[in-house]
Amino acid sequence: MNHITLALATVLSLAFTQVTAQDYNKGLEAYNAGNYAAAMKEWKPLAEQGFTGAQNNLGLMYKNGNGVLQDFSEAVKWYRLAAEQGFAGAQYNLGLMYQNGNGVFQDFSEAVKWYRLAAEQGNDLAQNNLGLNYLDGKGVTKNYNKAVKWFRLSASSGNLGAHNNLGFIYGNGIGVVQDDIESSKWFRLAAEQGNAVAQNNIGLNYVRGKGVIKDYNEAKKWFQLAAEQGEPNAQKHLGIMYTFGNGVIKDNLTAHMWFNIASANGGERAEDARNEVEAKMSAEDISKATAMARECMNSNYKKCGG
Repeated sequence: MNHITLALATVLSLAFTQVTAQDYNKGLEAYNAGNYAAAMKEWKPLAEQGFTGAQNNLGLMYKNGNGVLQDFSEAVKWYRLAAEQGFAGAQYNLGLMYQNGNGVFQDFSEAVKWYRLAAEQGNDLAQNNLGLNYLDGKGVTKNYNKAVKWFRLSASSGNLGAHNNLGFIYGNGIGVVQDDIESSKWFRLAAEQGNAVAQNNIGLNYVRGKGVIKDYNEAKKWFQLAAEQGEPNAQKHLGIMYTFGNGVIKDNLTAHMWFNIASANGGERAEDARNEVEAKMSAEDISKATAMARECMNSNYKKCGG
């Protein structure tokens, strides 16, 4: 079960000076319209003149292959140019490249170095990832107190991943006194703003009665919201609810549908759960459930068996 949220999004810079505002904004408008060639035309001269926002954005374009061939090494080059000038977004992005080994050898210590530089400037994504590295002991000595410190700083800026991570920390008593009520508070804050992992986690707390009164109907609500965003573990948990009739009418077809979808999306042990419920079903029902799963996924989770 995925409790922890790693910030994976790269940062598109919105910063510019008055001197470059017109050209920069032309590039931004073009980028947002999907006209990447025009964005590159506006931003590359600015980047070559040393403007950090444009450098960072070229890094993003090369990382994602927006209007250019995807090239992690080129992305790293542009991120580094901006990062070395102190641009926090590029420092975070460069740290992420080292964290994942994209365009560079994977190096957690180097990732931590760049995350810290960005985090100390208030970048909430870097603060969250720095907390995760302290939690896991990647690139730094494991230190739960420092993990909590960085998660709290990130959460104070509204980072939903950090809210979810604090829920996990309090739910498991990592670096803090275990407190299920506090755990549910943090999960709910993120869940109510649409964070799918937190929605799954607050759903689990309702199933287990951890920090909240046990309530299968409430659990089902949160699992459904997360499942409709494609969260595979929430999809699996919905399958479990339909298998046993917890908060819903027992229904093996719908259970099989959600287990099948969760398995396709990489949900933990979802394939095993699907096989178990399948053993209780006829060939005709399995065929129906498979068709339901296909319709659900093809409709982007809008048509999922009512």
